[in-house]
Amino acid sequence: MDVMDFIKQQVETNPVVIFMKGTPEFPQCGFSSRASQALAACGEEFAYVNIFENPEVHRNLPRFSNWPTFPQVFVGGQLVGGCDITLEMFERGELQTLVKEAVAKSKSA
Repeated sequence: MDVMDFIKQQVETNPVVIFMKGTPEFPQCGFSSRASQALAACGEEFAYVNIFENPEVHRNLPRFSNWPTFPQVFVGGQLVGGCDITLEMFERGELQTLVKEAVAKSKSA
């Protein structure tokens, strides 16, 4: 599968997915750690892609999303942003609502 197709598939088939350095259990950077913790605190399951396991994803995700840094959080098929935006949305209660709505929509589809 082409890497761009793989990225698109992850974004479209998972209501919530984070492309991060490492895993939620073993993050390999502070930004990825904080963003994945915010997602976990929303109380819904989410998918993740460890960009270090696939160098092609690491190289091509910025081209796919037009976002240069990692982590990258997608909810409901849309880019939310990186760590700072994710944390700001979490602090305002917006991320929790967005995540819950995306998960509920995927279950009803």
